[in-house]
Amino acid sequence: MISDLVKRYGATLAVDDLSFEAAFGQVTAVLGPNGAGKTSTLECLVGLRKPDGGTVRVLDLDPVRDAKALRARTGVMLQDGGLTLGARAGDVLRHIASLYATPRPVEELVERLSLASFLRTGVRHLSGGQRQRLALAVALVGRPELVLLDEPSAGMDPQSRRVVWDLVSELRSEGVAVLLTTHLMDEAEALADAVVVVDHGTVIARGTVAELTRSTGLVRLTVPDGLDTAALASTVDAPVREAAPGQYVVEGAGTPELLATLTAACAAQGAQITSLDVGRRTLEDVFLDLTGRQLR
Repeated sequence: MISDLVKRYGATLAVDDLSFEAAFGQVTAVLGPNGAGKTSTLECLVGLRKPDGGTVRVLDLDPVRDAKALRARTGVMLQDGGLTLGARAGDVLRHIASLYATPRPVEELVERLSLASFLRTGVRHLSGGQRQRLALAVALVGRPELVLLDEPSAGMDPQSRRVVWDLVSELRSEGVAVLLTTHLMDEAEALADAVVVVDHGTVIARGTVAELTRSTGLVRLTVPDGLDTAALASTVDAPVREAAPGQYVVEGAGTPELLATLTAACAAQGAQITSLDVGRRTLEDVFLDLTGRQLR
């Protein structure tokens, strides 16, 4: 789908030799910190930006030259929604549905995404979560072969998020190719068949969730008064990082020997452990290790 993509804005290199593809019947999640190049990449995919280098193909077509042909075969949900602010929500959805030969029944999407209560409300007056749900309905109403979702559940309550997850899972089972960006690690872990991690405009890791999180394990502990991480790492002979103020992660299997050494090292620093958990690496752990930055 994308091969050696380059996108510049003046002297700024937003996307640098980036390559990946999204397969049919799979959910591909693109993760990265703000400014990593995700939005620029999506805008090149939907034809809003012209690449400065490399190749972009959507359903084997050029998204700029073949934009008209692709509109009937793709569904797009961008962060700003791309919705007509002056129209009522229901009118927008019905109008978009009328542009397709065999759209999904509008009533089905209204029910699934709980749109009924605001169909007569102007788009400009919708809450963030309502606008997201309407934008998702617009992206799906044409029965697309490829769906591009930019932060699909941002601003939604937990119930609405679960509905979105169910819809995405159904698209996968129907053979649709789904490409999504998200800042929610539980969303990516729950949905993604393939994960692409992007930073500074290039791919820095890729694989399944299981492949990316495979490791010997992690030990998480909370020490409100703080720790000397360098000294602790030297004592336990394992990497240690402060994930948040007072919260630490030790990378290594939670063996009895490691736990005994860890608690003794904390005691030697006069530090009281208030919680301790032994578990596996999560996708967020992997992200932080790769980029050194929090998702926002």
